[in-house]
Amino acid sequence: MRHTSPLYVALLALGLPLSVSATEDPVIEQLEAAATAYEENSLRGAIGHLEAAIAEIQEQIGANLLKLLPEPLDGWRADEAVAESGGMASMITGTHLSRRYTREDGAEITLNLMADSPMMPMLTMALSMPMMMQGNPDLKPYALAGHRGMVEHAADSEDYEITLMVGARLVIQAQGSGLDDKGALEAYLERLDLDAIEAALGD
Repeated sequence: MRHTSPLYVALLALGLPLSVSATEDPVIEQLEAAATAYEENSLRGAIGHLEAAIAEIQEQIGANLLKLLPEPLDGWRADEAVAESGGMASMITGTHLSRRYTREDGAEITLNLMADSPMMPMLTMALSMPMMMQGNPDLKPYALAGHRGMVEHAADSEDYEITLMVGARLVIQAQGSGLDDKGALEAYLERLDLDAIEAALGD
């Protein structure tokens, strides 16, 4: 009998409306196809459909996050926010979004949001082991709005980089060049609604 597989039961348990009318949703469509493939003992086919569903969900998460990258400060211009990776690639690299801001004097800032990034374990290790940062005189511990991170700036350089760890899934980087100090980077970071970003990532 159809729709009696463990996979189908699990999808129902998640509260997903697996009905014919729901097939206009590409995620539901892929989940239904995965359930069908599983019932037909096409295990690789089921995995393929589940991976496609995951990729689609990650693209939706990315689209919601793009809206949360801030508008330019006074005197700055901004490019369109972009997803650096999406689809199946995002399953490997995580969700990576960025927006570039420029000023007439040549100053430039790029905000990067990286969710589920392979960089997270490395950053966690660096912050928990200060000796790792002591080997780089340009790298210092940093905190903003209760979030831990690091700031990198070489003496006599106009380049600054702030990296923050937000929760267990999100890394935020603000990279700037042609700057007198890190104030503009902090201004953009303070404009980020971190609560909304974490909500957009989902549980």
